Amino acid sequence: MRSVELNNGVEMPILGFGTYQIDDLDECERSVSEALDTGYRLIDTAAAYGNEEAVGRAIEKSDVPRDEVFVTSKLWIQDTGYEATLDAFERSLDRLGLDYLDLFLIHQPYGDVHCSWQAMEDLYEEGKIRAIGVSNFHPDRVMDLIVHKDVVPAVNQIETHPFYQRTDDAAFLEEHDIQHESWGPFAEGQNNIFEHDVLTTIGDRYGKSAAQVVLRWLIQREVVAIPKSVHDERIAENFDIFDFELTSDEMETISELDEDESQFFDHRDPEMVKRLGEAERDT
Repeated sequence: MRSVELNNGVEMPILGFGTYQIDDLDECERSVSEALDTGYRLIDTAAAYGNEEAVGRAIEKSDVPRDEVFVTSKLWIQDTGYEATLDAFERSLDRLGLDYLDLFLIHQPYGDVHCSWQAMEDLYEEGKIRAIGVSNFHPDRVMDLIVHKDVVPAVNQIETHPFYQRTDDAAFLEEHDIQHESWGPFAEGQNNIFEHDVLTTIGDRYGKSAAQVVLRWLIQREVVAIPKSVHDERIAENFDIFDFELTSDEMETISELDEDESQFFDHRDPEMVKRLGEAERDT
């Protein structure tokens, strides 16, 4: 498994397994177990997903040593603030059944993120988190943390796929030595991505699927990807992307698919900020 080196020297696998929307806990545990057996070593979850317990059970039951599994979880909006963040972190650890996290992210750029970041810096200094970062932060919000806090985020996990390629964000993150991580690498099936002519045509040259082409495109951009599936054959397929390489012309062809806008929602839309801010609290 290829890794990227974060700005604090920690090694992070470039390909991982996502668990967003795997709500059935038994299915989540089974899928994470299958992913670990397949060879994935990065597992991504969040308090808001409601499946940390299942992820933790799969890790506990696995034959893979804990220090070989890179576990990410995230702080939800209603748990921002210094003390609330410390409490939420401990709840996540308890649900996961772990002694530490490899990566802890602020899930959304709302609420008392500065006090949350201070709490995360303290947890990082105590060795309870190996790296800290953010998710869904635009460059201005990332810069706000860089300017006012001591620890530069190690990761920014943002929507990134062929239809929303985030080239400006990627340049900003590279300039500031922050790892770009993609959520929703398949755009959740939008724009018929799995049957898209451009992607399937490229895939046919290598005997690969459109999904494999997308993941290969991401890792060739040095973007960490966390595809999700509950189907064993897809879990295996998504992992099988290290035996081919896209040409510069193919990378350029995929770049032309960029629509430069979210396929889901705008994180700067006041109505969406209100909706997320009123979402149920992590308990």
